[in-house]
Amino acid sequence: MLHAYTESGGTLTRLPETADIGQAVWIDVLRPTPAESQAVAALGIDVPTLADMEEIEISNRLYREGKLDYITVVLPGHSTGNEPISGPVSFILSHERLVTVRHHRARPFETYPTRAEKTGPGCASAHAVFLSLMEEITGRIADLLESVGRNLDQLGRVIHEPHQHKHSQDRLEVALRRLGREGHLIGILRLSLLTLDRAIGFYDQSDRNGDLRLEPNLKALRRDLNALEVHTDFLSSRVAQATDLTLGMINLAQNATFRILSVVTVLFSPPLLIAAIYGMNFRVMPELEWAFGYPAALVAMVASSLCAWLYFRWKNWL
Repeated sequence: MLHAYTESGGTLTRLPETADIGQAVWIDVLRPTPAESQAVAALGIDVPTLADMEEIEISNRLYREGKLDYITVVLPGHSTGNEPISGPVSFILSHERLVTVRHHRARPFETYPTRAEKTGPGCASAHAVFLSLMEEITGRIADLLESVGRNLDQLGRVIHEPHQHKHSQDRLEVALRRLGREGHLIGILRLSLLTLDRAIGFYDQSDRNGDLRLEPNLKALRRDLNALEVHTDFLSSRVAQATDLTLGMINLAQNATFRILSVVTVLFSPPLLIAAIYGMNFRVMPELEWAFGYPAALVAMVASSLCAWLYFRWKNWL
């Protein structure tokens, strides 16, 4: 899917499918077909494949080829099945236009065209579109981190609030799974911020066609990225702390269960001992001929259990 946009009156206008994409200041390609790749190649821009974009070496993600800058970052998004994933996105930047290549849906690419004039330096040039789109991406990551913070606050209340024992372990296990999901999302966002920081550092070395008006936006973007990286590390520490606390609470609940089982076992040990003694088949046992032998054995069983129970209550073990 190929979408081409041109600047008109300070806003981005999408070109018709039959229009010449050479007029576009931004070309967004989602899961490019061979025909779409050839159309972009006709402008002198080679569209990288997904395998090229997934190369882990920084030299294969950030490089210059003639007058083109190839910048690949990792961004969160959704797959064709609407599942949250993280995937590479390539920005191919020249003085005339910006081409973005991606194989998964990322929300900033859908929201940016409608508010291009309100974001960053605007959309008057390819470099301005690049920085504005980077700011849109940074804002989206900030929103996701804020959502993670709210979820951690809610999970903290679930972990700390008192609740009935029979439901506590189930709720803690649910909270532990949710903490795992939040930690996974934080890891995705942290990787995105890392690649964005590297990309901005690489872009900072370009001449930007001598447009010094972009310098304040570039510096502000780098400050935002650094601040989000610090905030991401803080949220990671919160997830780790909450996970340790949840595991500790689960262990305490399990220990309480085992303690009750141990106490019950001890309570029934004296009656079992008495029953075992009088269950022996010896010929000479004085109590066998005693009329009150059976009631006395029952009373001894109950009394031994009661004494053990009172002792445990006195020790606050129950």
